[in-house]
Parts: sequence; structure tokens; C-alpha cells
Amino acid sequence: MSGTAGNGTGVNGGVSFWWSRLGIPEARPALPGNREVDVCVVGGGYTGLWTAYYLKKADPGLRIAVLEQRFCGYGASGRNGGWLYNGFAGRGAFARRYGQERAAAMQRVMDRAVGEVADTLAAENIDADLVRGGVLEVARTPAQLARLRAFAEAERAYGADRVQVLDAEETAHRLNVAGTLGGVWSPYGARVQPAKLAAGLAEAVERLGVDLYEGTRVTGIRGGRKPRAVTPHGTVTARYVLRATEGFTSGLAGERRTWLPMNSAMIATEPLPASFWEETGWEGREVLGDFAHAYMYAQRTADDRIALGGRGVPYRFGSRTDTDGTTQPATVRQLREILHEFFPAARTARIEHAWAGVLGVPRDWCATVDLDRRTGLGWAGGYVGSGVTTTNLAGRTLRDLVLGHDTELTRLPWVGHRVRRWEPEPFRWLGVHALYAAYHLADRRESTGRRPTTSPLARLADTIAGR
Repeated sequence: MSGTAGNGTGVNGGVSFWWSRLGIPEARPALPGNREVDVCVVGGGYTGLWTAYYLKKADPGLRIAVLEQRFCGYGASGRNGGWLYNGFAGRGAFARRYGQERAAAMQRVMDRAVGEVADTLAAENIDADLVRGGVLEVARTPAQLARLRAFAEAERAYGADRVQVLDAEETAHRLNVAGTLGGVWSPYGARVQPAKLAAGLAEAVERLGVDLYEGTRVTGIRGGRKPRAVTPHGTVTARYVLRATEGFTSGLAGERRTWLPMNSAMIATEPLPASFWEETGWEGREVLGDFAHAYMYAQRTADDRIALGGRGVPYRFGSRTDTDGTTQPATVRQLREILHEFFPAARTARIEHAWAGVLGVPRDWCATVDLDRRTGLGWAGGYVGSGVTTTNLAGRTLRDLVLGHDTELTRLPWVGHRVRRWEPEPFRWLGVHALYAAYHLADRRESTGRRPTTSPLARLADTIAGR
């Protein structure tokens, strides 16, 4: 490995490392003027693309237009950690509000959704570097180990054989993370290259006859007798207008406080040599996470790098979003420190790329999907960082709602779930920054002590967050 621990970052921004490997795509044409279609999808990320895909497959005669302000996969869909797994935002809250069985029904559908994505990629010949190695989450402090065991117990309530609990030796045999006290492995997960998935899905949708308009920013969505999406290039009227804008939702008129655009950042190392992997393992290509409050997530890429992410500066005042993925130097340093703590043998590895993006966070941290047939407006999102698989379920659910079908999917508890809006500024900014300051402080205290319980600071932060 070349470079030193003090090396700077090769590239900061440029949308993401994933797009740098694939190449920023040549933009498709913008909306050429006013149009009338059956379904207008606002947002060309995973949610919008999966929705268009399943609608067109179900009814090839539908006229569908997707409007994207930059290019398909520009947002979180092309910047995430590549965790195709069965987690979704809000399971505990859904169980408390709607009952355990309804939450379990959604979990079963999410379990199957991992395979649904894998099967669809194979059917459409989309090479997204997919490896179904499962999900490995590790504990590195006594408090984290207690949370790991509580998580495993909660998982068993949804099925006896959902997870495999590992001791320190068993975890290290699978993946040698420094200081690991234990781990938990689930088979319901896979690694993907996010930009390859977005690009391949966009091409598949286009082959089906869906119109993709890029460089077309939607400034407002209106419901009523003639639902419509308004852009500087013209207005699209449709029977249904579906909002699929996730972390960029705050940029739409009237939606500033609907979902909070939470920042998450990533780094990617240079390719690591065979000697590193012999010491570290990771032969199964599991996606990797931990049980910290300000948690990390990582994968071993197809070209033998470590791509690792986590929270840096969590939120920009006024719900502002980033510029082409550039992140703060302090965030890069934080992520580099996590890399070195987890993998000391990577201390001399050069960080070749850093980037950031925004994810959508509802006030109660629960994902939602719905269609109001009275206004003709629908939406899906608020995935809180667990969207790679959930977007697929959202697309299939919106398909059924648009077509008026009463199905297993339309009866899931996230359909029609309502939540209050975020507080106005400056309370929103102050609250989120205080929240993550508490989480980081709780992690530091847990890492320096032997207390086998969660820090009271983190419990207080969870209560304030409404999680």
C-alpha cells in the first residue's frame, strides 16, 4: 500500500466514487415542453425508476414520464453504501402503532425483496457487482455488545433463524475487525455498486418505453382535477403525479419541513493488496456495520477497496443540500479514523475518494408510501438510509396503488402512515446537531468505559428524536 496515514484525499465530491468508476453519464434530453401522460414520476433515483419499471411491466400501454433535475441516480441512489438488505425505517414504531403481525408482514416482504432485486437484475442483464454475502454487524464495546444481543432477540420475534450470533472468535474468522467482542450475521443482504444499479435500471426503464427527462427540475407539484408537475421547461399533467425525491424533497414548494435532508458521507481507499485481505478476511463480501449510535457502514468493493461511510456534519441549515457530493475535511478525518480503528493494517492506505449525499428523514423516522386518489398525488420515501431495497418495495407498492389493486403490498403498515412535519428553523438545525453531538459523546463514553449498558445520553437523544 502506498501513501501515509496523513495523506489527503485524492478526490472530494464529483458526485461519488461509484460514478467516478462508471463515468458521469451523458445527459438525456430535458422535457421539451408541456406534456400530458398517464403517470408522471418526479425523481429519477431508485424509487422513481422502480416505480416506472413495475408500472410499465404491468401495463405496457401506460404513458409514463420520469422527471429528473440532474441525471438518473444523481442523488442517494448513486452515492449510498451499497447495502441491498432487508432493514427498513420504522419497524419498531409500526409494531407499536399497528401491531406486531402487521410489522412482521412488512418484514417478510422486505426479506423477499432482496431476492426480488437480485432476480430482476439478472433478468435485465444489469451488472451491479452484486454478491449475496449477507449482513455482518459487529460490537466493539460492552454497551454495543448488549445492544447486539437485544437486536438478535428482537429479530427472533420475526423468525427463529433470522440471525446468527457470533462470539469474538467466530466474528474474526469471518472478518477480522480490531477490538470486536461479537457479531451478528444475517443472510438477507447483498453488496452492490450503487451507480451501476441506477444506470442499469434507467436503461431497462427506457427500453420498456418510459420517457426519462433529465436536467428538468420540478419546482412544484399540484393535485386536483388535473394533477401536474411544474418545471421551467413546461408542465406535465397526468392522472397521477408521484413524488420520489427522498433527500431532495425539501427543494419542492411547500415541502421544506416534510422530510429532513440528513447528510451521510463516505470514503474509498485505494485497492488493497492480497496481504491485507489475507489478514482481514472478508471473503464473503458481507456488508459491514456496527452497533455504535453514530454508526458506520462499509463494503469490500469489486476491485478490493474498502468503501466506508458514516455521519459527519449531519444537517445543513435551512434543509440545504450538497453541491455534487463535496464533504467537509473534518468529516473525511472522522471516517479515516474509523477505518484505522477497524482495520489498523489499512493505516498506510491512501484515501482516493470522499463524497457525501442526503437521505430523507421523517419526523418519526418511519418510511412511508401512499397515493391520494382524490388529488392524484402519491409519494414514497423517508428511508432514513435504508433505501436500496426499500425503494424496490416502494415501486411495487405504488404500482398496485396506481392500478387500484388490493394486494398484500397495499395492506402493509407503511401505506398511508402519517407523521407530523419537522420544526421550523432554527429549532430544526439546533435539534439535529444537538442530537448527533449527544450520539457521538455517548459513543466516546461507551468506548472508554466498561459499562455494559447504553449511555443515558443516547437514550435521551432517542427520546428527543422520536425514534
